[in-house]
Amino acid sequence: MLLSRTPSERLRMASRMYDSGRKLVISGIKIGRQPLNPSQLRGQLFLRMYGSDFTAAEIERIINRIPNMQLDTDSKWNMASSIFP
Repeated sequence: MLLSRTPSERLRMASRMYDSGRKLVISGIKIGRQPLNPSQLRGQLFLRMYGSDFTAAEIERIINRIPNMQLDTDSKWNMASSIFP
C-alpha cells in the first residue's frame, strides 16, 4: 500500500506524521506546567525528541549553541536525573 504511492506522496505522508508527532509532544510538554516562552519550548522539544541520543555535556553544548533555545528553570527534565537515570 505505501509502496504503491509516488515518492512525493510518501514524503508528504512522512512530513504530516512528523508534524502530528511534534504537536503531540508539544502538548505533552505544556500539560501541568507554567507557560513557556518559545525558546524554552524549543529546548524542551529538543530534549523530548533527542535527549536520550546525547550525553548531558553534549546536550548542554547544543542548547547553548543553538539560537533561541534554552531550558526553563523549573524544567521537569533535569539533565542529570531524567535523561540519564
